[in-house]
Parts: sequence; structure tokens; C-alpha cells
Amino acid sequence: MTQQQTGFSFEVYDSITELNDADAQLLIKAKEALKHAYAPYSHFNVGATAILQNGVFVNGTNQENASYPVGICAERVLLSSASSQFPGVAIETIAISYYNENGISNKPASPCGICRQTLAEYEERQHQPIRLILGGLEGKVYIISKAAELLPLGFSSSDLK
Repeated sequence: MTQQQTGFSFEVYDSITELNDADAQLLIKAKEALKHAYAPYSHFNVGATAILQNGVFVNGTNQENASYPVGICAERVLLSSASSQFPGVAIETIAISYYNENGISNKPASPCGICRQTLAEYEERQHQPIRLILGGLEGKVYIISKAAELLPLGFSSSDLK
């Protein structure tokens, strides 16, 4: 038997004010997108904004439904919108923010498992990493250089060959 370890490093900023202008603006756009979230059941509104390789911004927000499994997360709404409206144009960075109506929104929230899988595959499809900027309405901000790092030992298209 051998034992192996996996992990990754990421940047931690005390607040949005420590970010460079481009990253701060992207996170602000994600926060602005929150007003279009539809989360009457969880009261956990998520907004995501991507900057594409062509300089265009694309937004996504979570969209819930009384039949819970048919809701969709902000990250997957964003990826679907980007690939539909701008096929073949790579995503460079995605900022994700949230507002928890039932509690605090002062720390980064990471994408759910389904979104991690979808982000990892999207990176594989576009043959380049997607940076993630994660932040609540205030507080610390995390920057992750490659979305697939959130899914160690992830399932991919190579597993199907």
C-alpha cells in the first residue's frame, strides 16, 4: 500500500479592496447580478459573472423551483449562457458572490459538487483554465487559479475512453 495526498493552494484577500481593478470589477458585477436570482425557497441568492476571452461579460444567477431538483445554480446558468451565446469563446475568469437572506454573507462560498464537475469539464473543453473569484457581500475573497482544482480525482471524459 502507498498513501498519496492531494490539495491545492489559493489566494486569500481580506476584502475586495485588496484586489486589482479588473478582479474587483468582476466581483462587483457578480454582486450586482444577485438582484436577478430567484431563490424563494432557500433564500440563498447566487450571482456569477464571467469575463470571456473576447472581453464580453456574461452573468448567471441561481433559479429555484418548487420542485427542488429542477432548479439550476448560477454557475451552470452562466456556463450555458456563455456557450450558447458565444460558442468557441473561452471563459477567462468567473466571479461568484451570494446573499444569504437567512444569515451572514461575509465569507466566500464555494460552488456545489455538480457545479464543480461542470466547471472542470468546461475547462477541459476549452483547453484552458478558468480562474475563480469567490466572495460574499463583504469579507475575505478567494482566488483559485483553476476551477478543476476544486474537484480532485474528478471524473472526466478520459474515464469514458
